[in-house]
Amino acid sequence: MRLVVVLDCDDADALADFWASALGYRRGPFGSPYVRLTDPRGRWPDLLLQQVPEPKGGKNRMHLDLQVRDVDDEVRRLVAAGATVIAPAHDDEGFLTVVLADPQGNEFCVIRPPDGDPRLDEI
Repeated sequence: MRLVVVLDCDDADALADFWASALGYRRGPFGSPYVRLTDPRGRWPDLLLQQVPEPKGGKNRMHLDLQVRDVDDEVRRLVAAGATVIAPAHDDEGFLTVVLADPQGNEFCVIRPPDGDPRLDEI
């Protein structure tokens, strides 16, 4: 089995540059209406951007969480790349969390696990 994450979007080609930059991924081979982004180190699942005709409706039912050591630096970098802050930094049961949207309105979170959490060692 292999996990691939698929994100519906208005314009897959336009959104690919944002997510490639956000994740440190590169474009892989795939045909329209898809753009495949791959982790150059092969550690994480591919992100498949799927262009769909219908507009986004409401809140995402699934979203990506980007766990980082420095939330402020990462949010600044992502905003400079085209993201928008939806909910500023807040404590979510010990996890410092910021909710953002990519340039086409898909929500995602930037999160810092609490001090002492073993996930910090993986970042």
